[in-house]
Amino acid sequence: MELSDRQKKIIDIVKHHEPISGDKIAEELGLTKPTLRSDLAVLTMTGILDARPKVGYVYSGIAFEPLLHDRLFNTTVSELMSTPVIVYPETTIRDATTSLFMYDCGSLYVIDQETKQLVGIVSRKDLLRSLLNNQDNDLAIAIIMTRMPNLVLATPDMTVLQAGELLVNHEIDSLPVIGDRAAKEVVGKLSKTRIMQHFIQMGSDQ
Repeated sequence: MELSDRQKKIIDIVKHHEPISGDKIAEELGLTKPTLRSDLAVLTMTGILDARPKVGYVYSGIAFEPLLHDRLFNTTVSELMSTPVIVYPETTIRDATTSLFMYDCGSLYVIDQETKQLVGIVSRKDLLRSLLNNQDNDLAIAIIMTRMPNLVLATPDMTVLQAGELLVNHEIDSLPVIGDRAAKEVVGKLSKTRIMQHFIQMGSDQ
């Protein structure tokens, strides 16, 4: 897999104007920053660009290696996904909070007990918000969860690049992996942390 023309232009802009912000890069290209989000994610995750907080993007000097790029990004979701923590709509906010800390995860996937279909997600933010609002901890998480169809989903055959773009574009921390879009049965979870572990492992093997 090769870099796109736009990604090559971004590299050239950074080389000549580093350090440069994402807004300035977008301005140079006549585009909006959200349009470039996935391109910048690819270039930073491959190590070609370095994103420095409050400074901007700089060119790392690392050459693009197509074979390494393919190994990094053409890995499928099924090869990296982990086991999700499952709860039910009737689970109380108290029990959900306990599960979140017990399993040290960022989100809980809510499934229907009968159909086994994914019906929602409860995140750390959802639970924290409920606690700050002094909601009854014995209430069901169904009242605070993000419901279908407002969820972003992945499938086992997606590439890491495709899944990564979903995470970046929607600004979320993990994706429920479903085996069948019609059945919506959860078969796994893919998080930003798991993708980063993959990149580090692949880089260490070089």
